Amino acid sequence: MENLQSRNHARVKNLALTAIFISLELLLFLTPLGFVPVGPVNATTLHLPVIMAAIMLGSKAGLSVGFTFGLLSLLKNTFNPTITSFVFSPFYSLGDIHGNLASLWTAMGPRLILGLGTALLFRLLYKLFKNRLLAAGIAAGCMTFIHTILVMSSIYFFFAQPYAQVRNSAPMTLFTVIGTVIAVNGLMELLLAIFVAAGSAHFSRKGLE
Repeated sequence: MENLQSRNHARVKNLALTAIFISLELLLFLTPLGFVPVGPVNATTLHLPVIMAAIMLGSKAGLSVGFTFGLLSLLKNTFNPTITSFVFSPFYSLGDIHGNLASLWTAMGPRLILGLGTALLFRLLYKLFKNRLLAAGIAAGCMTFIHTILVMSSIYFFFAQPYAQVRNSAPMTLFTVIGTVIAVNGLMELLLAIFVAAGSAHFSRKGLE
């Protein structure tokens, strides 16, 4: 009976904490706190609640907050679009350029992988090194970089021609543009992720689901 009550208490606590991280994701999305100016572009902080949830609560929470991240991106690019929103929303079009199922992947897939991958990699690294700070920092840094690569490479492979067209640039220069975004935005987002992950590691549970 006590074990059942303990499991129920842990389940309720996890749900409550997951809801807090989802609320934090919404707060960042709806305020300037979600974007950090880095030269002429903005780095995002929206990946941070995903990483915190994954490290502190495990894979289910990481997936839930990652799904929220992706859904917010999809909604923003559907209802408040820019000229390149077709890469993140299958419901948005610009002239003869249309979003498609690849847009849904670009908006959702990397964010789900970020949540799941961070939790699994943190658990693996903790088993190897028995050091939460080290495991959290490496997991957060690696998965943030992978997330950025997945998003930008999806744009390149699925939308190179129309993306270059709306940006008034040659398709051959798109690789350079994407590489610059990865180098500038990716570095800032990676450093933020490592810093936040180190703090989250102090509160992570011993047994991740």
